[in-house]
Amino acid sequence: MSQYIIHPIVCGLNATDQGVMTYLRGYGRAIHIPIYVFYLEGGPVPVLIDTGLADFMLPEGLEAELGLKAEYFEDGLARLGVKPEDIGAVIHTHLHNDHCENDGLCVNAKVYAQRTEIEFMRDPHPLDHRYDPDYLEGCHLVALDGPAEVLPGLRVLPTPGHTPGGQSVIVETAGAGRALITGFCCNEANFPKSGPAVCPGVHTDAIAAWESANLVKRMAESGEIDLIVPAHALWPGRQGRIG
Repeated sequence: MSQYIIHPIVCGLNATDQGVMTYLRGYGRAIHIPIYVFYLEGGPVPVLIDTGLADFMLPEGLEAELGLKAEYFEDGLARLGVKPEDIGAVIHTHLHNDHCENDGLCVNAKVYAQRTEIEFMRDPHPLDHRYDPDYLEGCHLVALDGPAEVLPGLRVLPTPGHTPGGQSVIVETAGAGRALITGFCCNEANFPKSGPAVCPGVHTDAIAAWESANLVKRMAESGEIDLIVPAHALWPGRQGRIG
């Protein structure tokens, strides 16, 4: 079984409200959230979890304040010795624009997403403005139907609710055990030490989103996974590698 090292790349920092992460909690607290691309080293092919934003603007001093360095997609990969055309697989947590704007640059990659998510992206509800099917134009799409092992040591678990076909990615790492990258937008506040997990603030189905967040929390509490990597968290290590 392959074991991976996870390299976070920050492709943007968005200003938002904590309530966007945590349903009915934290409204009025201004926060910035990183837009992550996760590069996975160590498998049979170079892998990305999501591809992030294509362009962004940052207020002066924000990177220093947060202890993060934002990089354009190609620059972040180049720092790790990789080019977009080297990527063999892109696994999407979901298909909101900030998770897939650079797919078209990964010309040799198979792009994995849940079939439900792909279908919703092609005909999104007007209330959800975050979808644009053009981002997947020309991609080698692989539609998944439920849990799947995409590559050795790398599997997906449906965690819908934030979006209809969101999926979390479970990664066997070389040094941090089994890490789960959430398939829904959240940060540290969604997973308190005691009590249930908090539903993502943005969702198409609040009950399903709550169930997904609490499934992930139960997996961590039971030892089925060793580490939760929230999609937009300022988690320990920031841009340091995982594993």
